[in-house]
Amino acid sequence: MTAVTALTDRTDDRWDDGLIARRIALGGEDEEDDDTDDELVRALSGTVSGAGSDGGKTPAPPPLSPEARALRTRLDALRQLIGLSRTRLDGTTLAEAGRILDEAAARRGLSAQHTVVAIAGATGSGKSTLFNSLAGVQISETGLRRPTTAAPIACTWTDGAAGLLDRLEIPGRLRRRPREGSVAAESLQGVVLVDLPDLDSAVREHRAHVDRVLALVDAVVWVVDPEKYADAVLHERYLRPLAGHAEVTFVVLNQVDRLPGDAADQVLDDLRRLLDEDGMALGEHGEPGATVLGLSALTGEGVGELRELLGQFAHERGAATRRISADVDRAAGRLRPLYVAERHAGAEIGEAVRTEFEDRLAEAVGAYAAGLAAERAWRRNAGKACGTPWLRLWRWYENRRSPRGLSGLAALAAIGGRTFGGDPEPPPEAEVTARQRVEQAVRTVAEEASAGLPEPWAQAVRETAVRGADQLPEALDELAVTAGVPTGKPPRPAWWPAAVLTQASMTLLQIFGGLWLVAQIAGLLEPGLLPPVLLMVAGIVGGPLVEWTCSMAARGPARRYGQDAERRLRQAAAGCGRARVLEPVAAELLRYREVREQYATVAAGGNRLSTTRQ
Repeated sequence: MTAVTALTDRTDDRWDDGLIARRIALGGEDEEDDDTDDELVRALSGTVSGAGSDGGKTPAPPPLSPEARALRTRLDALRQLIGLSRTRLDGTTLAEAGRILDEAAARRGLSAQHTVVAIAGATGSGKSTLFNSLAGVQISETGLRRPTTAAPIACTWTDGAAGLLDRLEIPGRLRRRPREGSVAAESLQGVVLVDLPDLDSAVREHRAHVDRVLALVDAVVWVVDPEKYADAVLHERYLRPLAGHAEVTFVVLNQVDRLPGDAADQVLDDLRRLLDEDGMALGEHGEPGATVLGLSALTGEGVGELRELLGQFAHERGAATRRISADVDRAAGRLRPLYVAERHAGAEIGEAVRTEFEDRLAEAVGAYAAGLAAERAWRRNAGKACGTPWLRLWRWYENRRSPRGLSGLAALAAIGGRTFGGDPEPPPEAEVTARQRVEQAVRTVAEEASAGLPEPWAQAVRETAVRGADQLPEALDELAVTAGVPTGKPPRPAWWPAAVLTQASMTLLQIFGGLWLVAQIAGLLEPGLLPPVLLMVAGIVGGPLVEWTCSMAARGPARRYGQDAERRLRQAAAGCGRARVLEPVAAELLRYREVREQYATVAAGGNRLSTTRQ
């Protein structure tokens, strides 16, 4: 099972898989993963200790080097990055990162005492001759027939490299073990030399061997000749894409014996220029980078120097670490457009966007109109309680004479503008307008939240917002019914009983004055028009005066009552919008922030420590 498959088996399709979920889990898997990563980087850096002589016990491994510790952190971040991204990016995009994890895990279980060095070159460059010259014996066939080398051939001077050669799929018949005691055996301890077929071979199978082995070895010696050192196939297909692997790269100009005078130096300078144009750092003046030198495999000039460099390189036992680190650098560069936008992205929903979204939902659900309706209902209730009985009788008569189908709070709710349906049914254009407002509000949130994000994550944010808004109009429609204009009669303030009693007194004065006047007219009482008329006038004037006073006093409570109703509906609509749109979008942005942090760790190769080859 590959690393990518293992990761996909350990996580599910929920948004909070990967790092977010594992951060809240203590112990268990995390500790096991840390131990596994420690073993991995120790194996890659050659710091795993063998069994000691004290009863076969394995001593405690030495502390990790800074370079190995940095690789451990980056591999762990790459694993987390794949876990967090697998539901947002296709498998092809993450294939390179998964391959790196696979190869790092495979390299962990193999010999850390050996460094695999491939010798690659174009047709006629003399790489097989150099291979034999380094080994000190005739191993790889050389000749004028092209191609001469048809399959990778390996040579090693120490035991324990069988697993590495199995990984390279080099059969036993193509593995060589020269005799001990030679110069090569002493200088190349721990080196596994692999002679590759021609990288520009006309046989496709040969080129496939080259590409496969180059992806697995710890270091590469590129052999060029004076005629083809600027070959486009070599630079465009191999050196330029592998420019980040400069620390595990050797470029040798072979056949310098054919160049007269200082021509060899001129060709080497031009070769360095081409490598610089390819983006490959050169290991000059003590700086880490590619090693460039000239030699002649045929005459042996410079071969001893290359042999010593390879021996020292293998003795450092850091090639595998550098190779994997360079692979991580390369994968991070390819993944950069998917995790880092050209312009800065806040990766969060701003307060202004939240406020605007909630205002749009409140407008769509008719919160302001519902507040006005509640205010009118409160004032109407006050008018009924404190108004004159004659005015209430007249209003009742008008309602009976011209019924409008609705009355009371239901009519006020209709006037208040239920925008999504319910009873009464709104006009079709009102419902369409309300839905358009909701859709526009969601689009605005999605656009603002996804602004500046890399396209895959911007698309994920937009899709999350659209999914959340799928049933949002219906939910707001239900809110307009359940949380709109309050049902029942509005609460009465403490002064209402006194106002009602005063209004009743004014009515009684009118009635008493009227009866008194009628009794005088009928001769039942002694004539005296002034007292009953004054009583009637007092009741007639006092009733409307009391009603007007109550209406003035009711403005403040009615306004507060309407504002409370508007606030409740606004808060209900905002809560619905937060639960369905804002919170899922915020969760998606949180995932992106976690991913961006992990990518920053993976891409920290430019700051990692490099072991300088002396």
